Amino acid sequence: MTTAFPLGKLPPAFLANLLAQAPQLDPRILLGPGAGLDCAVIDLGERLLVLKSDPITFAIDQIGWYAVQINANDIATSGAEPRWMMVTLLLPEGKTTPGLVEDIFDQVYRAAAELGISVIGGHSEVTYGLDRPILSATLIGETTRERLVTPRGAQPGDRLLLTKGVPVEGTAILAREFPARLEQALTAAELEEARSYLTHPGISVTRDAALAQAAGKVTAMHDPTEGGLAGALWELADASGRRLVMDPARVPVPELAAKICRCLGLDPLATIASGALLLAAAAQHAAAIQAALESSGIPCADIGRVEAGEAGVWNEKTGKPLDRPARDEIARLFEMS
Repeated sequence: MTTAFPLGKLPPAFLANLLAQAPQLDPRILLGPGAGLDCAVIDLGERLLVLKSDPITFAIDQIGWYAVQINANDIATSGAEPRWMMVTLLLPEGKTTPGLVEDIFDQVYRAAAELGISVIGGHSEVTYGLDRPILSATLIGETTRERLVTPRGAQPGDRLLLTKGVPVEGTAILAREFPARLEQALTAAELEEARSYLTHPGISVTRDAALAQAAGKVTAMHDPTEGGLAGALWELADASGRRLVMDPARVPVPELAAKICRCLGLDPLATIASGALLLAAAAQHAAAIQAALESSGIPCADIGRVEAGEAGVWNEKTGKPLDRPARDEIARLFEMS
């Protein structure tokens, strides 16, 4: 009997095999689908189009705002400016009211306007088999060859930098979706603070990426989403074909985030972590990039390095491979709810 996949992303090796079969018929495709590659890049001559598509599935509260931020993050990690967005909104039968739809549309419009993004179309419908809204967006940005950054660019000798800490997004989702499970461990003030992680420190990395690129040579950037930082490191290793060596002790984990993860039995390094920007920077520029981020109020830690060798992620302290998450830690909670 065939075993069904669990909740969360498809297994990396299975997905990589499928993506390798995708037809690539246009010579203007500079970057197509592949392991660890979040964006596609199309060469239009003087300008490059950068395209990203991502759904919001774990969160209900502020789903429209989430969709804009998450897609804009991946566009920003390519060194591009987000410009145009299309949105597909699927709504649950028997639970969808005009007020719900208007609220989601308002979230999308306000978040897009704040980032200078035009909403140019999409699709919406009430459909069967859903117990919550599902929103998927496609965001198109533009950049130049000189500014383009892809996960394939990491080079031996680069330093691995991480902004803010982890898991920012996971902390916000857990506080918003599972407050009853946290009420015994957190005060009301702590729970409210965790909910506010959406905006402070915030799940957007568009500013992080722009500041880093302006301060020095950035060779690769990645937005840690499902699978958290551990998953993002493995995806970056796959995309670049490099060996990444990191020290878990150097990874900033805010005390409140750590407390929530302990309460729920989650690994903070494998929990959905938008809000942190993982980047590889030329060693001679790493300190300047850190300083530029820090001086702008964005914490930045040096967590490791890029080496030549077989693609993989290694724990510097143990000398062993870092565990690759089979799925995001949050997925277990949603299965139990």
